[in-house]
Order: sequence, then structure tokens, then C-alpha cells
Amino acid sequence: MNPDELITKECPLPVSDTVARLSSLIAEKGITLFGVIDHSGEAHACGLELRDTKVVMFGNPAGGTPVMKARPLAALDLPLKVLVWDDDGQTKLTYTAPAALAARYDVPAELTAPLGAVDVLTDAVIAG
Repeated sequence: MNPDELITKECPLPVSDTVARLSSLIAEKGITLFGVIDHSGEAHACGLELRDTKVVMFGNPAGGTPVMKARPLAALDLPLKVLVWDDDGQTKLTYTAPAALAARYDVPAELTAPLGAVDVLTDAVIAG
């Protein structure tokens, strides 16, 4: 993956608070929270060490379904995902740039707007 395809933002909150804030904003916006994968929690449960690492998966079926209908392989990257992780004490949010997702699957321009929800949500989390 080209590094330009990823967007990373710093967040002043700890990972757990960032995940909680993102999840709350998703609910407030009427977006579906499909789940949170707690990679570090699962690693610790197996006796392994991993920095605090969680993936938040969310989307709006009304926006994502037309994308997947037009470009079925887009389902590999939908729902949208944000990696919330600890980088030596700094919480970071990393996700695939909406433009990169659209380009990867040659999504028709009229269907790309819902992909931008990830930018709005992550900015709102950081703004507090």
C-alpha cells in the first residue's frame, strides 16, 4: 500500500477514550457501528504483548451499498475502518484515504461522498 493512501492524525485522548468518543459520534450521526476489534486485548488474552491497538468499523448501508453494488470488490474495504493505536504514548488514528478507496475500486464520482464520513468523524474526535 502506498503511504499516500493512508491518513494518520494525532489525538490528545488515550486510545480507550478515543474509541469511546468515535463510537459515540458514530451513534449520534445515525451511522452503523459494525464493531470494534480489540487487537491488543486479544493479544494480551493469549499472553502476548501488543501496544494498545483497536479497529473501529462503521458505515451507512444507504451509502455503502450503492458503492458495493457498482464495484463489488469494494466490500473488501467496507465498512470503513479506523485504526486507533498508541504510538509511544501518542494516540493516533489511521485510515485509508477516501480518495484512495475510490481510486482503488474506480468508484463512480456520484457514489464517493459517503466515503468522506471518515474524515469528518476523525476530525470531530480530535476536536473534542
